[in-house]
Amino acid sequence: MHTAVRHGALPAWASLLRGVAVAVAATAGLVILFALAISLLDPSDGAVRAVNQLIKLAAIGIGVRFAVPRGGERGLLRGAGVGLIYMALGVGLYAALTAQKLTAFAYAADLLMGVAAGGLVGLMRARQN
Repeated sequence: MHTAVRHGALPAWASLLRGVAVAVAATAGLVILFALAISLLDPSDGAVRAVNQLIKLAAIGIGVRFAVPRGGERGLLRGAGVGLIYMALGVGLYAALTAQKLTAFAYAADLLMGVAAGGLVGLMRARQN
C-alpha cells in the first residue's frame, strides 16, 4: 500500500534515527557542561547520580522533539522508540566500557525509564497544534 508523504516528512525509521542522534548530541553537550560544574562545585555522589538521570531524561526529551513533529502521528510509539534505542545504546556502552556490573533490574529500569519518558514526550508533542 502506498501512502502519501507530506513535503519534508521523514519515514518513521529516519525520524527515530534523527531523534536518537540528537539525543546523543544533547547528552554530549550536557555532560560537558556538567563536567565543568563538577570541577567548580564538587557535588556529592548522590547529586552526580541524580544529575546523570536528569541528563538522560533531558536528552530523550530533546531527541523526541526532533523525531515527532507537532501534531505528528504515532507520537507515543515514536517517542517510546527514541527512548528505548537511546537507553539501550547507553546501557550497552556503560556495560562495555566500565568494570561495574549492574543488576538486570537496574538495566531494565533504565530501559523502562527511557521508554516511559520518550513515550510521554512523544504523546504530548503529537497533541500539540
